Amino acid sequence: MCGIAGIVNLTERGETPSAGLLARMIGMIRHRGPDEYGMYRDGHAGLVHARLSIIDLASGQQPLANEDGSLWIIFNGEIFNYVELREELETLGHRFRTRSDTEVIVHAFEAWGEECFARFNGQWALALWDSRRRRLVLARDRVGVRPLYIRESGGTVWFASEVKAIFADPSVPRAVNIQALAQTFTYWASVAPLSFFEGIEELKPGSIRVYEAGGARRDTVYWYPKYPARDSDPSPMDVREATEALRTKLDEATRLRMVRADVPVGSYLSGGIDSSVTAWLGRQAKTGDFRTFSIRFDDAEFDETRFQRAMAATLDSRHEEYVVTRADIARVFPDVIWHTERPILRTAPAPMFLLSRLVRNAGIKAVLTGEGADEVLGGYDIFREAKIREFWSRQPASQCRPHLFDRLYPYLARSPKRAHGLAVEFWRQGLALAGKPGFSHDPRWRTTAMLKRFFRPEITSSLALRPMPDVLASLPLEFGSWDGLGQAQFLEVATLLSSYLISSQGDRMLMAHSVEGRFPFLDAGVMEFCNNLQPRYKIAGLNEKFLLKRMARGMIPAEIIDRQKQPYRAPDAISFVHPAAPSYVQDLLSEESVRNAGLFEPSAVCTLLSKLTERAQAMDQNENFSNTDNMALVGILSAQLVVRQFVHGSALHDGPPVRFTTMIDRTAEHTHREGQV
Repeated sequence: MCGIAGIVNLTERGETPSAGLLARMIGMIRHRGPDEYGMYRDGHAGLVHARLSIIDLASGQQPLANEDGSLWIIFNGEIFNYVELREELETLGHRFRTRSDTEVIVHAFEAWGEECFARFNGQWALALWDSRRRRLVLARDRVGVRPLYIRESGGTVWFASEVKAIFADPSVPRAVNIQALAQTFTYWASVAPLSFFEGIEELKPGSIRVYEAGGARRDTVYWYPKYPARDSDPSPMDVREATEALRTKLDEATRLRMVRADVPVGSYLSGGIDSSVTAWLGRQAKTGDFRTFSIRFDDAEFDETRFQRAMAATLDSRHEEYVVTRADIARVFPDVIWHTERPILRTAPAPMFLLSRLVRNAGIKAVLTGEGADEVLGGYDIFREAKIREFWSRQPASQCRPHLFDRLYPYLARSPKRAHGLAVEFWRQGLALAGKPGFSHDPRWRTTAMLKRFFRPEITSSLALRPMPDVLASLPLEFGSWDGLGQAQFLEVATLLSSYLISSQGDRMLMAHSVEGRFPFLDAGVMEFCNNLQPRYKIAGLNEKFLLKRMARGMIPAEIIDRQKQPYRAPDAISFVHPAAPSYVQDLLSEESVRNAGLFEPSAVCTLLSKLTERAQAMDQNENFSNTDNMALVGILSAQLVVRQFVHGSALHDGPPVRFTTMIDRTAEHTHREGQV
């Protein structure tokens, strides 16, 4: 994987991008690609690249051009079907000088234009600069595995894999976008095209943006997830055929991610079915040594060691573990936020940060992970919650149907079963919305939005005048015709998967230590197949991921398949209020710091911190804080860190220097042409 950044001036007489600034920009994200650095510069454009060498180690340097040097690319990602595309392009007369997937993109764009992106099976963010037409093309993969941020001002476009590279330009203003703050405290993350910073956009997943000379802009969506219409039968396969088809799709997706690399590929093991199946399939495609990596927890509530070790034994892998403590989470949390570049409501990314460091220290540059399985195969509790609530809504007076919720949360220390009456009243809210858009996610969004009570009155007043964008206001035209599970899956992909899970927990934590994540469940063919499955093949009764479990029989230990669902979680607020918590916690949450940041009401934050600190000293080791208090403290603390690091911080202008190994400078040619005009 890699990092990209650039500045393009689309005006007729714009300034040539500064080589020094471009070097600082890529220096800010050198963690994404520490192996080689490249620059292209002409009179209108500057493109820079930090390379993590995975494919074609000898000749895949970037920026890379077509034969006549008119079309230049910088690319962050992998195109896993590049071998097949290359063969097709060669039959059309294209000739290649490298073995890289990057060069295939250039030729594919020449052959098929913007339609090429729908042909790619992979994970990418890229920029193509047509120096003759002065046209900039930016594109991102289907679900946004790889990030891409954009700023426009005065006919100039800045873009980068991470916002900190754009902020390396001291002329770029830095301020929080309060609409994105409101989205974070509703959807768990800001949703593209909104970013957490005013004036900076995030390119939407599955989309292309084209800038023409003069500044005209065009956006195109080439892909979004689609689901079966209600009461349709889109997959006439019986369960046996569907199981075999899923096995075939996943086997090929995993094989490609194992063999299409010129470095060893390891695998994460969480102890759940998703990572276990992924690792098992990866093992089949790999001869010899196979490396697996796991997080363990000091807190028994979160630990899955037994299942991880059972799977490692099945794989006969060289297995390494990292035991995460509450102190570890608090210690690395500022580094985590430096890489997420946005507030988070859970500490779950912190152990992933530590895990990727373990992988890198083991000499591994790429790992398989199980991300995406829950989204495409109906694995989350939110899908089962919606199914129960929809069932209950048909008889809202029923006293029996609400008891189905008791079957969902055996892993929680604060299970809803302990306060059944309160839980029933919570789930009863919004039952009348059954069949309406957002029904599945209303409980989550409603609960999270309660955290907005910590906002300063000025923020609340401003949001009343300029509300946050509502994801329900920009749904696909066919959304209403999809079955309920399909609607829920679409919202989960659009909000949590793309904006939080594969960003804050996935790409950012992996790339913090220069490790590439590979996600077989997010393969283009796997997603299309799973999205078109009948709902009963995803959730049978309340049995989630029914087809995957059926497929996994005989591959992975039965104890992993049959275990109760336990989503990946980590100790949250308790990590920051124990006696040995780092001093930055009290500092950032002091009345003065909260007031200076300007986002939250200082007295409310101090009351929350005091409450949780006192509770932590008094409570039993096996108890925990409420869901709301956990999210509130983590969300506020991480937002305070974002403001300190990115809005008030000065380190953004002092990126470490890089030494370019590839340098193409055409500014002299531009000056000569201008002189002839």
